Amino acid sequence: MRLLIVEDEKRLALSLAKGLTAEGYAVDVVHDGLEGLHRATEGTYDLVILDIMLPGMNGYRVCATLRAAGHDMPILMLTAKDGEYDEAEGLDTGADDYLTKPFSYVVLVARVKALLRRRGQAGASPVRVVGELTVDTAARRVFRGEDEVTLTAKEFAVLEQLVVRAGEVVSKADILDHVWDFAYDGDPNIVEVYVSTLRRKLGAALIRTVRGAGYRLESR
Repeated sequence: MRLLIVEDEKRLALSLAKGLTAEGYAVDVVHDGLEGLHRATEGTYDLVILDIMLPGMNGYRVCATLRAAGHDMPILMLTAKDGEYDEAEGLDTGADDYLTKPFSYVVLVARVKALLRRRGQAGASPVRVVGELTVDTAARRVFRGEDEVTLTAKEFAVLEQLVVRAGEVVSKADILDHVWDFAYDGDPNIVEVYVSTLRRKLGAALIRTVRGAGYRLESR
């Protein structure tokens, strides 16, 4: 599952991202409403955590614009204090739920899981197909054609980062942030080791190195 956090309090945003990454989610973070709208529109996200008071464009407008454009991912709104968030207004713009700061991290995770579960029950498919590769992100199973390929948890997590952005270049730093965590200070070449293993298991031509930029999962 891939989440987007749009929050201008950088310490809070990074703390949430670190915690949600540890829960097994792939997490992207931006700190501006306009950038959040762009990322949510261009990316494939299963849920957006959206602050209301943002530079560039406030959360209400971001949410309303996404809904008007037909994007149906769950949106969990964050508000700084009671009274800042008008529940009726927020729900009118298309938000699915909201939390008032300060909130319990445990409660936030529970709300995120509930929204994703509700989305799954509504019929969203966890299966992604890229060429002859089929990746079931819910069951964490990978097939190449009719044959199942066994991957370790870390191998699967690296592959998932490439699958959800198939055809795009994914940087080594993005993979490190999402698959390991923000505190990782080991050898960044660990990503190359896992990509090499994935190529061996799935086919050398599947993952292309874009020199100086990262890796791209070929979508053809």
